[in-house]
Amino acid sequence: MFFTAVSIIRNASAFAKQASSRAVHTSFFAMAPVKVGDKMPAVDLFEDSPANKVNICELTAGKKIVLFAVPGAFTPGCSKTHLPGYVQNADKLKSEGVSEIVCVSVNDPYVMAAWGAQHNTKGKVRMLADPSGNFIKALDLGTNLPPLGGFRSKRFSMVINDSTVEDLNVEPDGTGLSCSLADKIKLKN
Repeated sequence: MFFTAVSIIRNASAFAKQASSRAVHTSFFAMAPVKVGDKMPAVDLFEDSPANKVNICELTAGKKIVLFAVPGAFTPGCSKTHLPGYVQNADKLKSEGVSEIVCVSVNDPYVMAAWGAQHNTKGKVRMLADPSGNFIKALDLGTNLPPLGGFRSKRFSMVINDSTVEDLNVEPDGTGLSCSLADKIKLKN
């Protein structure tokens, strides 16, 4: 009996040592925010419902896309200034070679669809939901905003050309309305 108990303790000790050594040797990499020249991550966003997946890498392949992200649908700055600016400038941006304009928020697809309907975005701005924040996390452009439910996107805009970031504008405080507005978009020919 003593031999069995000692064997169990040794095996448990060896297992614990092996498990802890694994934890010490796991790979760790620090995320760096997306930058000009980076490729889009292959992350699914959702349009109108959870059944309509849109892979952002596939969506941007072979096209010039303007993508902007907001901390939340129906919030004052997003509803009064940010989204309406892109709706109003959609024809101008598309006449300058933009294939699509995409709005992303860490919200569910139903909220994004309702917000888009309220602002008449159909045919102008695609409203894509990032319900778990996976896209925003992959870009490392998230922020914690407890009054809005916790993890949200910083406010930013980018021009994506063939799945590669060509221009990036992140608001200095993550939420302001200065450099990420539609009239600040810089397109390269």
